[in-house]
Amino acid sequence: MQILKAIGLLMEYPDDELWECRDEALTLIQHDAPMLADLTRELLYAPLLDKQAEWCEVFDRGRATSLLLFEHVHAESRDRGQAMVDLLSQYETVGLQLNCRELPDHLPLYLEYLSVLPEAEAREGLQNIAPILALLGGRLKQRGTPWYQLFDALLKLAGSSLTSDSVTKQIIQESRDDTRQALDAVWEEEQVKFIEDNATTCDSSPLHHYQRRFSQDAAPQYVDVSAGGPK
Repeated sequence: MQILKAIGLLMEYPDDELWECRDEALTLIQHDAPMLADLTRELLYAPLLDKQAEWCEVFDRGRATSLLLFEHVHAESRDRGQAMVDLLSQYETVGLQLNCRELPDHLPLYLEYLSVLPEAEAREGLQNIAPILALLGGRLKQRGTPWYQLFDALLKLAGSSLTSDSVTKQIIQESRDDTRQALDAVWEEEQVKFIEDNATTCDSSPLHHYQRRFSQDAAPQYVDVSAGGPK
């Protein structure tokens, strides 16, 4: 299911490489995921700098729309580290190598992994994260961004009954973590942690950095994948 890798690329931070092959990307989307044709055209034929700024507003302002899967399951629990190791092992079995910038649970990377599996296994892999996809899609839809369509498309390809509308009641009750007040609270908390960390540890691993990036001031609810819905 190469379409999964293509959808993952559309989720990634926009770059020159994707813009250079946008005609090929649009052709693939039109053939395998026609429901995303309009969004793909709107995204890839807009000025690159505009879409980079939009991406940062959508995916880089709080943890609620994080593309790190385990952020929505394990948060900062000890289980997250082992889950990372297990997922990395799965990638290695199919020859997928990570670069130093990526964590194993980065959703576009997971989609690339699924894209090389047999179709039945790829669909199962999507179904395993369907509650997370619905949650992310619902939050993005609430915020009025068309990126939610990517998540609905993945749910459709998975054969899931969930959509971005399935979690509306939950999302309405959540506190937004992308407001100025929430972001200011994160910044203030991070300054305190920065001082504490300099005095106690020199750990600069990507996972450690991400785990300490956000405070608990506006933490979203998490989903229990095994139960198929939010906790």
